[in-house]
Amino acid sequence: MHVHVNAAESVDGKLSTRERKQVAISGDADFDRMDELRAVSDAVMIGVGTVLADDPSLTLKRAERREERVDSGRPPNPVRVVADSRARTPPDAELLDDRAETYVLVSEAADASDIAALESAGAVVVSAGKDRVDLVAAVDELEEHGVEQLMVEGGGELIYSLFVAGLVDRLTVFVGSVVIGGREAPTLADGEGFTDPKNFPKLSLTDVERLDDGVVLNYDVQ
Repeated sequence: MHVHVNAAESVDGKLSTRERKQVAISGDADFDRMDELRAVSDAVMIGVGTVLADDPSLTLKRAERREERVDSGRPPNPVRVVADSRARTPPDAELLDDRAETYVLVSEAADASDIAALESAGAVVVSAGKDRVDLVAAVDELEEHGVEQLMVEGGGELIYSLFVAGLVDRLTVFVGSVVIGGREAPTLADGEGFTDPKNFPKLSLTDVERLDDGVVLNYDVQ
């Protein structure tokens, strides 16, 4: 499977404010770029924190892209995936509507009643890991269900965990011309963080593009 992380951050590396509310870092051109990335992906993945903060749909915005997918024999929208160790995704979340199939990745620590509620809402629940989602096992399961191109849109905890697991193949970052600040504001890669430089993910910059009032940085992950 090819895993492509795509995110938008401020100049100081923040995904949002310390209140973890959605803020406009990029503009229409970058939103369209993201929509195009979704269109060529088999699945789009986020963490439960993003679900709780933003309640996104993760569907394609442009009708012609949905039509192109259907014409090529694919569903109109990519599969939606949530990494949610404790099954905290609300059963009425927008990404559980009928516009696309949704997988919720949970751990054995998730409450059975919460899992049942998600399944009743239409989610396909995949259990992998004891206390936290085992991302390697979960990605293998997704691959068995036909997911070959996985786009990850955040948040920082999920992105960091994917780097730790060695699952990221490509990283694209839009850097907007804004400073957010805040030691508790989420960053591109949260979690415990790397301490040994030998373990820092090795990135190779492949392309830089000016877009909106910012830049898009493209990296291959070695």
